Amino acid sequence: MVIALDFSKAFDTVRQANLLRKIALLNIPDPVHNWLVEFFNDHTHCTRFSGFVSGFQRITASIIQGSAVGPVSFVINASDLSTVTPGNRMIKYANDTYIVIPACNIQSRVTEREHVADWVQKNNLKFNRAKSVETVITDSRRKSNYTAPPILPDICRVENGTSHINEYD
Repeated sequence: MVIALDFSKAFDTVRQANLLRKIALLNIPDPVHNWLVEFFNDHTHCTRFSGFVSGFQRITASIIQGSAVGPVSFVINASDLSTVTPGNRMIKYANDTYIVIPACNIQSRVTEREHVADWVQKNNLKFNRAKSVETVITDSRRKSNYTAPPILPDICRVENGTSHINEYD
């Protein structure tokens, strides 16, 4: 089973203070660390519309997705996200996150989903329900009967090419 998780506006909601704390834990040269701190600190934004300009507001949550450090910054931010059940795997690249759960750990789905939900909340992110999906992978050559586990809340299931929406959608 694979649970593919998508986060809404992930690059826009990463708290810079949390990211900088995680960067400080890395074994990188001081000049690189200091450059990253400078890069993320003291950004402001104003809006110009119909000849009016708003006041400047400090930006405290955002990493620039199109920048050279954007994707790696998201990976650093997600570096403390891992599975809680031995044998399960988490695969991450930028804001794409996958939980791979073997059949012997199928009972851990809810625990893994709740763990990620806690991490998401602590890291100022939000699930994108429309793009998150659970995929059940079965071996049609095996003769054993397979009973699919209950559908997880707020995640669509895809099984043998068919999509199943739970009662929350």
